[in-house]
Amino acid sequence: MAGHGGDVIKELETDHREVEELFAQIMQATGEHRKSLLDEVTIELVRHSVAEEAYLYPAVREHVGGGDAMADREVEDHAKVERLLKEIEDTEAGDPRLDTLATTLVDEVTSHIRDEEQNLFPALRAACSQADLEVLGNQVRRSKATAPTRPHPGAPSSPTARKVLAPGVGLIDRVRDYVSDRGAA
Repeated sequence: MAGHGGDVIKELETDHREVEELFAQIMQATGEHRKSLLDEVTIELVRHSVAEEAYLYPAVREHVGGGDAMADREVEDHAKVERLLKEIEDTEAGDPRLDTLATTLVDEVTSHIRDEEQNLFPALRAACSQADLEVLGNQVRRSKATAPTRPHPGAPSSPTARKVLAPGVGLIDRVRDYVSDRGAA
């Protein structure tokens, strides 16, 4: 999920389609292959979430009527998914709980995607100019490039903390990924 180009909504919708494709593969896979695909989707979901929390949700709070409640709900969803991703990360490929965790992840994230695409994105598009959406798209792409790749459920989720801490944590995660060949598939 490198940058795709376009405004923030196009960028994030493309991420969503890529995650859905990975979910289809995960639900068909077993054992080590499933675990590898879960590592891959974890990398993408963490990067996506960090970027949304740093740039998308602050824009929703600023520009959309009722945006605070909308953004709060999405951040809560992210926290729940991040805890789930951490549990998946800590579960071995042969553990029978992995099947349940994978199904729960697919259900939670699919519901989150649907909510964003049916409610948040249309509200943001109505409230912002195309130029503003393009700027946000560029910010999100830059954020994803340096974001962490592993779940850190205890990390602060405020936009300021995400902008300041994410690049350093992301660098450490990418070094760990490189050394362990995680996400190399």
